[in-house]
Amino acid sequence: MQFAVLQLTGCAGCEVSLLNAGDELDLAKLAYMPLVVSTHDVPEVDILLVTGGIRTDEDLFKLREAASKVKKIVAVGTCAISGGVAGLGDRHDIRKHFLATTHQGRVPRMLPKCKPIDTEAEVDIYLPGCPPVPDLYVKLLNDPGSLKTTSIVCKECGRRKPKDLRPTKLTESIHKDEDPNVCLVKQGQLCVGTSTRNGCGAPCPKAGFPCVGCRGPSNNLIEKDANAWFESLANVFRRMTDIDPEEINEALRSPHLALFLFQFSDYTETELESRPKEKVL
Repeated sequence: MQFAVLQLTGCAGCEVSLLNAGDELDLAKLAYMPLVVSTHDVPEVDILLVTGGIRTDEDLFKLREAASKVKKIVAVGTCAISGGVAGLGDRHDIRKHFLATTHQGRVPRMLPKCKPIDTEAEVDIYLPGCPPVPDLYVKLLNDPGSLKTTSIVCKECGRRKPKDLRPTKLTESIHKDEDPNVCLVKQGQLCVGTSTRNGCGAPCPKAGFPCVGCRGPSNNLIEKDANAWFESLANVFRRMTDIDPEEINEALRSPHLALFLFQFSDYTETELESRPKEKVL
């Protein structure tokens, strides 16, 4: 089973995570990946992993050309699925700055909007994460049947949730973990692992960093719009804390969560269809 990696506009974090899988992947089967394989074009392969969003005309050309040669396409990471950091270029102030300086360099022409790859190619599987952890690549490429993600990050975190511990405010210092055994929500952290799909092994909350939801919503929410996810998260904080709901509502809409909490909900108010949960690993 030969596979290739096509990198569109992104940060290359997904590629680094893939390489971190090390000996658990047979990289002899890797036919194309510009970071490590000196091949000019995507050859005919069984699986094409696509990272990054469609930000430039070059991205669009590469994706259309590669899609015609492969049997199966996997959208890997937040940028390929919903734009991610590449989508920040949609902001007027960032776009204005970019366009004011591009005449000095030979860079690809930026498209009006950053697009997820399934707007231009049929996607067979979605592998969310920012980036997906190495173990997810191993299971995807070696034994996709073993990849079951029907639960939430909380189930993999394992921290205790004492009923008598109810914070009244969100902590001012993000990532301040007072007790390594107690749920971060119970410590006043804005952790969204209660509604985020599992499969990553919860490396962030286990290390004391709140889950930001980069794996996207759980199966119960993935075919619903963003408001359903927001309401689910708000209900969790109402049940587990005494924090003012308005404070939670404002925090959930903060910029650092915006890249992830809208994943899979961009079909609303567009012609896109929702992604079926059966395609999401």
